[in-house]
Amino acid sequence: MGKTKSGLFSERHNRLAKMAKALAHPARVAILEALVRRGSCVCGDLVDELPLSQATVSQHLKAMKEAGLIKGEIEGQFTCYCVDKKACQEAWKALGGMLEVAGCC
Repeated sequence: MGKTKSGLFSERHNRLAKMAKALAHPARVAILEALVRRGSCVCGDLVDELPLSQATVSQHLKAMKEAGLIKGEIEGQFTCYCVDKKACQEAWKALGGMLEVAGCC
């Protein structure tokens, strides 16, 4: 297996790329929208709203949490998920800054 090139880039670049990769799936975009709308909820609430199985929603939540887009807090038997607003704002600001410099926006 080849060496990773991520060490050649800044922490900010790697973090932003990880977040962008986590959002590169329509189910994850739908999950993020649901979390923004609801404020917070457990996996079962998302399963009721989306055409996905519980196991699939759980996998997507795990990927989004690892990327830093969402937070999960254990409440009894369940984990309550919410958007990590600070992380999402930082990502949005970084993307917007790049697009402004490029003259796109």
